[in-house]
Amino acid sequence: MSKLFPRAKGFTLTEMLVTLTILAILAAAVMPLAKTAIRREREIELRRNLRLIREAIDAYKKLADEKKIDVEEDSEGYPPDLETLVEGVELKIMEEGEEESSDTNIVKFLRRIPIDPMTKSHEWGLRSYQDELDSDVWGGENVYDVYTRNPGTALDGTKYRDW
Repeated sequence: MSKLFPRAKGFTLTEMLVTLTILAILAAAVMPLAKTAIRREREIELRRNLRLIREAIDAYKKLADEKKIDVEEDSEGYPPDLETLVEGVELKIMEEGEEESSDTNIVKFLRRIPIDPMTKSHEWGLRSYQDELDSDVWGGENVYDVYTRNPGTALDGTKYRDW
């Protein structure tokens, strides 16, 4: 009888169903981990980009306080907008014994405005020195600070806007 019906090689339907069930369980377990890893990477990039912009604002403010660049009096020494950090400003070169030299250099603080990884745009929330602390509307006088416009909550429980 065994010669008439030789045993076929391959998998049975039951073996296939068990294998597919195990793969589905493993895939379901991996998906939340992958989403968390992607979110964590975006948060790291957001922190990096915020730090980069804030360091550029601080460098601009430092040069303004040292009177190495011309700024408007009511700006408190902060840049008027983020584009100014990319375009650069003229740095005054002082010679010994001279009040002001005609030679100037352009100082750029950013190569480009970084992308907000949470909103995937170059549009950042801006705060001016004259704005209220909890204000969502930029006064337009200067750029004192930046924040993401994403209203979400981070993995550590804090709001992205408060970073």
